[in-house]
Amino acid sequence: MTTPLIPALPPGACLGIVAPAGPPKPGVLERVAPLVQRLGFVSKRFPGCAGPAHLGHLAADDERRLQDLHAALADPEVHALLCLRGGYGCIRIADRVDLGLVGRAAKPLIGYSDITTLHGLWARAGLPAWHAPMPASDWVKDGGWPDAEHLAAALQRGVWAGDVQQAEGPAHPLDQGGVVEGRLLGGNLSVIVSGLHTPADPDWRGAVLFLEDVSEDPYRVDRYLTQLRLAGVLDAVAGFVLGGFSEADSADAVLADALAPLAKPVLAGWPAGHVQPHRALPLGLRVRLDVPARRLTWLD
Repeated sequence: MTTPLIPALPPGACLGIVAPAGPPKPGVLERVAPLVQRLGFVSKRFPGCAGPAHLGHLAADDERRLQDLHAALADPEVHALLCLRGGYGCIRIADRVDLGLVGRAAKPLIGYSDITTLHGLWARAGLPAWHAPMPASDWVKDGGWPDAEHLAAALQRGVWAGDVQQAEGPAHPLDQGGVVEGRLLGGNLSVIVSGLHTPADPDWRGAVLFLEDVSEDPYRVDRYLTQLRLAGVLDAVAGFVLGGFSEADSADAVLADALAPLAKPVLAGWPAGHVQPHRALPLGLRVRLDVPARRLTWLD
């Protein structure tokens, strides 16, 4: 029998709710458990989700957030870790996350944005993770519930070799190239850049690099892409998948300026990031990127 690339969560699986980055907005935390239950799961909330907030922009102090992450990994009742929201804070604990524990627990990590730092750690441990919408920042938004349901269906199905995800719609102006294979890595562009040469920096060689960002003016996107070029990342990877670059002026010109000269496959307009729809995307696994067909196929 074929082994799943990411095993399906069992019926009624327990999602460990952790807050490794920013705090939830007032009144949101109490809505999370009922939403998880509505999706067919149970939840176990770890203490840092409720604060007290630290420095105004962190869900709790570094020690509390780190302890919660480790506790959720070690807890036999918890099947997967669901990050409450992004914001900022994961890089502050990246050097103290126990990668041995991450590897032994082998639990899916669900989140995006600032959680890109943790995705890098999961990749370093050789584990996949889910780039996916989070309850306190996305599920509660107008129009966000279909993405939560899509995530739940993906978790309940797992990921198998041969699975395909399709970018709907016509070719994007930034699309270029043909077909390439590699390990799908990446996430939020600015967070990737902040993680260069840290413990959260994975091996980019031969990867298919997924990028998205929010509220970043084109000159900032230009700066981040230039830093990736100077760090050797753009040369190291085999191709690119571009998600949403939202809530700012269009970044298409600077993306084209940085990526077109590389003559590597680029598939743009992928439905993931700080956008709707935001479809759950498995990271850390080998994929075939087919630009003309506008699809990703997961490989053994």
